[in-house]
Order: sequence, then C-alpha cells, then structure tokens
Amino acid sequence: MKNPLDSAALNAAAEDVHRAGVPGLFAEVRDGDRIWRGAAGVADVATGRPVTADLRHRVGSVTKTFTAAAVLHQVESGRIGLDTPIGRYLPTLVPRGRGDLITVRMLLNHTSGLAEYLPYAYPSLKALPALADTGPESLDDHRLTRFHPAELIELGVTAPAVGIPGGTPGVYSNTNYLLLGALLEQVTGTTAEQSITRSVIERAGLRDTGFPTGPDIDEPHAKLYEAWFGMIDPPRDYSVYDMSWVGPSASLISTVADLNRFYGMLLAGEVVSPSSLAQMQRTVPVVSQEGRTIDYGLGLHPMEGPGQGVFWGHGGTVWGGGTLAMTRADGRRQLAVAVNLQRWNGLDSSGRPQPHPVDDALAAFHQVAMYG
Repeated sequence: MKNPLDSAALNAAAEDVHRAGVPGLFAEVRDGDRIWRGAAGVADVATGRPVTADLRHRVGSVTKTFTAAAVLHQVESGRIGLDTPIGRYLPTLVPRGRGDLITVRMLLNHTSGLAEYLPYAYPSLKALPALADTGPESLDDHRLTRFHPAELIELGVTAPAVGIPGGTPGVYSNTNYLLLGALLEQVTGTTAEQSITRSVIERAGLRDTGFPTGPDIDEPHAKLYEAWFGMIDPPRDYSVYDMSWVGPSASLISTVADLNRFYGMLLAGEVVSPSSLAQMQRTVPVVSQEGRTIDYGLGLHPMEGPGQGVFWGHGGTVWGGGTLAMTRADGRRQLAVAVNLQRWNGLDSSGRPQPHPVDDALAAFHQVAMYG
C-alpha cells in the first residue's frame, strides 16, 4: 500500500484541471510526514491574481461532518440519544406522527424521508438528475436574503416525503442537518454555530476554520464562479453571499490544511470517541443530490480505490465553490482540494448534465492525490 507523494505528478494533474476549464484549484496532500501543497490557476479571472494553497474557502457540505461530530459529543454527554425520536426534542418543528418516527440517527444518515427544502426556497432551481426547467434566477434573488432556519425546515417538513423514516436507500437532504442544528441549540442553549465551534473546531485546534458572520469571506480567498450548467456565461462570482440558506448544513469556511488536520484527528479518535467514530462509519445506501446511490454514515462517507484501503470524508459545493476532503482509514494518506467553479457541465435535451473535460481532469487529480 505504498503511495509515494509525487510532486511533479500532482502539479501536472492540478494544471490539467485548470486547463480543462476551472479558473483555480488548490490542495494539500499528505502521506505520513510528507506534505504537498499546490495550486493552479487564478483566484480572480479579471485581475489574474493566482490561487495559493492557504486561501480560505466555503467548503459546503463538508460542514456536515463537523455538525455530526458536535451531535455525537452531545450523545456522549447523555443530552442526545442517537435513536431517540426528534419529536421529543423539537415537537414544534417536526410535529407528532412524523416526529415520533424519525430518530436523530435518521437525520444524520439521511434516512428520515424528509424532502430537500432548497427547490422551495429557490424556486428557479430544479432538482437533479433532470434539470430541463431549471434557471439561475434564484441565485441572484437571494444573494443577500437572510433566511431563518425554522422557515427552511418548515419547507422541507411540509413538502411531500421522499421516503419512509428509516427506509433505504435514504435521500440526501439538507433539511436533516438544519434540524440537527436546531437540536444542538435546544440541548446546549447556544447557537448551533457556537456549539460546533466549541466542541469541534476549537477541540481540533483549527485556527483558520469558522462560520461566516456576514455575506463576505473576510480573509484572503478566491472568487467563486458559478456557471449553472452553462446558463451563466461567463460564470459569475458568488463569493459574497448570505449563507443562512444552509447554515450548519453547509456554510463553514476553512482551508485545505485545516480540513486535513480535522479529518486526521477525527479518524484517530481525537475529535469524538472511538465508539462514536464507529457509529459515524456505519453506512447505509443514500441517493445523493446528483442521483447516485452512495454509502453514507453519520456525516461521513467512504471512497475506496482498488487495493488502496478505504478513505473517509465528505464533499461539498456552494454557489461557485467545490471541496473534497478524504483521509485514509489509517490516517496516513490525506487529500483536501478546493475549486472555484461549479456546475460547468452543459445540459442535453432531456436536462441531464453532459460530460465535460473538467470531470475527467478532476477525477485524475483525485486519483493521483489519494492513490499515488
């Protein structure tokens, strides 16, 4: 299982992603004590300012691992029961009937059957895998909208169910993680963001990770270019955005170095207890937002290469930004990568994303970074 850190191959693979159409990519790859940090392309297409590996980035649903870890801390302290119905904690948000059937675990692993609220909050966006009637108008309409979590949760809870509680495959839904944020507030008496910061971010010693306090990313960062399947041409910068539309589900700002530190500590049993980590790694089949069925645990999912062992982590997207953070189960090999373009694929006549050179280039970078 020897995977040498080949700096030349990593640099070339990063450049290939840039040449394929992504303005900028930056990443950190670790193999034992060896570290490669690299970047290719630009942080700003207007000025040509280059991306660097230390930039802050909106990491999207990578936030879910942090939220799940904070919930597991409360499970360890006895304030939350993994298999306790959510209705016992939040009876007004998930009314009796459904609230009695949906457990905390089902929220964490997306088997609650609760629908995604996003198409209801952003009416011009249609769900994958078919996007025939989609449009990007809602992205601009809500650039500075301040959502309250309860109103988004209500959209998801009152929408038609996408499955029965505990049924598999589950269906990935941000509604689940907004409810987990509300649960953290209920049991800790602080905001979800404060709870996650104290019990996870500070515990892991992450100095460059935190939740936004406004629509701006205050530290040096790349602009985030959204193409919305070719309908925004040229792609538009959405780095200034009110992230209350996802809150503790996907609003975290971090760096690739901090993400590798976090996942390395998590898999070493240093963020949550080893027994809690074992719970996080119990997977069920879940249909992703892209329409693929993946194995999903409690805020974690695995990736496996032939003969290379299992990696654990999470991916994330926001408007204009994408992130993937993966750490091998033994902790030795790690990847955290960020890109500043999203939804580069055009759509075919049926509204399905078409293959794009970026897809192959990014997959090749992941391959080199994770498996050598």
